[in-house]
Amino acid sequence: MKVVAVCDKNFKEEGQFPDQVRYYSDYNRLLQEELDVLLVCLTNDIAPDATIAGLNRGLNVFCEKPPGRNMNDIERVILVAEKNPTLKLMYGFNHRYHESVKEALQMIASGKLGRIINLRGVYGKSKLITFNQPDWRTKREIAGGGVLLDQGIHIVDLMRLFAGDFIDVHSFISNSFWRYDVEDNAYAIMRTSDGIVGMLNSSATQWRHRFNLDINLERGSIILGGILSGSKSYGAETMTIVTADPDNDNGDPIEQTTRYNKDLSWDEEISYFADAVLQNKEIKSGSYQEAYQTMRLVYRIYYADPEWRKNYSIPNPDQK
Repeated sequence: MKVVAVCDKNFKEEGQFPDQVRYYSDYNRLLQEELDVLLVCLTNDIAPDATIAGLNRGLNVFCEKPPGRNMNDIERVILVAEKNPTLKLMYGFNHRYHESVKEALQMIASGKLGRIINLRGVYGKSKLITFNQPDWRTKREIAGGGVLLDQGIHIVDLMRLFAGDFIDVHSFISNSFWRYDVEDNAYAIMRTSDGIVGMLNSSATQWRHRFNLDINLERGSIILGGILSGSKSYGAETMTIVTADPDNDNGDPIEQTTRYNKDLSWDEEISYFADAVLQNKEIKSGSYQEAYQTMRLVYRIYYADPEWRKNYSIPNPDQK
């Protein structure tokens, strides 16, 4: 793929870079270019409209997560996507493409450790705004939600990827520390129809940044620790395979840890999308259907806390 044009509201005027790439401050002007693909990396309030505009223009679209601020945003996108079945629409759930995650999936699929019993996940950072980011993530009207929708959605998506859909959800949602109108902590315990339990904490009060996902199975565990990210602040990315022998190991089982030193996830993610466009392949990982289900689980977590639901008028995500 070749970059033809870019758009950013911070551009004060339209123009052209030395490499002939044109730039705009309004995505509607950009859409007047001769394009095949649109990559959307905008704030949550604008991303759905830009995605819809791209699809209506006949473009294949890759949009960063989350799909929008709320269920209505992604439902509007899906209505347009379903009217354009020949176009590709993919959402950027990047953590699916990390080597640790891919190898954990392979291990689970092999059946060597049996079926999943439960999952426990923590994804946390020390602020809602980190590394000089703009403050839109702290504003409900723009962001739609806080740390769960912005960052925790990754671990929600991974739990769905490993265990399937969670139907029974209980939660506590809080903004008691940073006191914005979006959450700085979300705690959830969930269960699938076949009894797999998931527990998670998505936090903006995790003073030492942390990513950890324990997957406990009948004959052992898979522990994903750390994640290679742009900030390099979540520690080394590792996968530990625990082989359980409870009658003989005295609670200290054999472990084998693999450490991953290169993050190829961004390249692999966009290559997957490009291949789907060029070879007319179905998008299975990061499809809008998957994005919808992950977004719905995020909103089930919001809705499950009665006080949060009341204070911020959270609609039931299972009722249209």
